[in-house]
Formats: sequence, C-alpha cells, structure tokens
Amino acid sequence: MPEYHLRIRELPSHEKPRERLRDQGPAALSDAELLAILLRVGVEGANVVQLSQQLLAELGGWAGLQRTDFAEIAKRRGMGDAKTAQLKAALEIGRRLLLATREERFQIRSPNDVAQLLMVEMSHLDQEHLRVVNLDTKNRVQKITTVYIGSVNSSAVRVGELFKDAIRLNSAAMIVVHNHPSGQPDPSPEDILVTRQIADAGKLLDVEVLDHLIIGNGRFVSLRERGVGFPKP
Repeated sequence: MPEYHLRIRELPSHEKPRERLRDQGPAALSDAELLAILLRVGVEGANVVQLSQQLLAELGGWAGLQRTDFAEIAKRRGMGDAKTAQLKAALEIGRRLLLATREERFQIRSPNDVAQLLMVEMSHLDQEHLRVVNLDTKNRVQKITTVYIGSVNSSAVRVGELFKDAIRLNSAAMIVVHNHPSGQPDPSPEDILVTRQIADAGKLLDVEVLDHLIIGNGRFVSLRERGVGFPKP
C-alpha cells in the first residue's frame, strides 16, 4: 500500500506551522516546522514539514545547513535557487543577530567570555578564520573583525593588518581568535610564533594583546592561560 501524505493545507489548523507560530509563538515550533515556514511548499510524496525533516537530518541540523554551500543545497530535491536563497538569508540574519546581541556592550573578563562570544559560529567553519576582538579601556567589545581566512601562520599573517581597527578605534586592548577546522584546539608551533609576533607588535603600538584563543569543536585553548606565546609575568 502506498504511503499516505497529507498536504500542509489539509492538516487541521492547529497543526499548521504558520498558524501554530501565530497562536503559540515561534518557540513552540520544532526545527522542521520553522524550516517549513521558510520553504513554504513540499514535493510530490512529501509535504513541506517532511521535506524539512529530511533536509535537517541529512545535512546535520542548522549547523549543517549553515556549513553546506549554496549549490549543494539548491540541487537537492524540492529546493532550487529560490528556496535556498531564503534559507541562507534566514541563517545569516540569525548569525548577525546573535553577534549583535552578544557584542552589545559585552564586557570581557576571561577567556571564557571570548569563547562564549565566538565559539558557536567559529567551531563550525571549514576553513581557518583569524578574528580580532577590539576592546575599550573597560574591556568592552568595540568591534570584531575577520582579518584572515586560510592558513594562520607567520608567513601568511601580516601583523600590522591585525591592528588597523585598533588604531582607528583607539582601542586599549585586543584579543586574537582563530579556529582549527580539525576540531583540535591545541596550539601548533606556528600558532605560538604568530602569538609572540602579535604581542610584540602590540607593545610597540601601545595596544595590549590580552590573549590568543584557538577554537576547536566545542573546546577552546587560551594561549595566555597555557603560558605560551606571551612573555612571562
């Protein structure tokens, strides 16, 4: 006997995602129901909620959808350029909102504060990204800038580039953060060398380099706490 699939419009009103969101709020919806509102229509043999469940399961949830490139999603059954554009736009809005909320007068008191600010996003990147967190005199975040994408090593990184925003913003301090796509955050000899070069440049420019964090899969390492790359107190 063939499987029986109800179309979304054939469901009772209290089971339709848009109506449930209106009546109960977005927190009441499952991931698949939220995605279904973005995608709007399903395919032959599967309504849009079922299509959303399949997409989330096969690509690894929201993080997987964020990592998967546009073309890969667009070629999947039931997607295409229009739906994929809506999905990618929604994911980017969520990412920017998260960063804006966390950056807003966020005060850094420890390496863990920096990790909370950036780990959710940076642990899922498939390339190395080097970012600089600029801080005012009270260690409040002024700006977070991606300076490099690619291998973070002493030959590739021009140390002066890391201080451009710090000088423009008159920052009192900064923290360098980069990720290891392998998921292992332990510092390499190159990481330690780059940290030493950045810390030395900070002294010359009167911008204190408070730390260099390496983010892995759900873990991070503070080179300051490890006692490597920075002069002994």
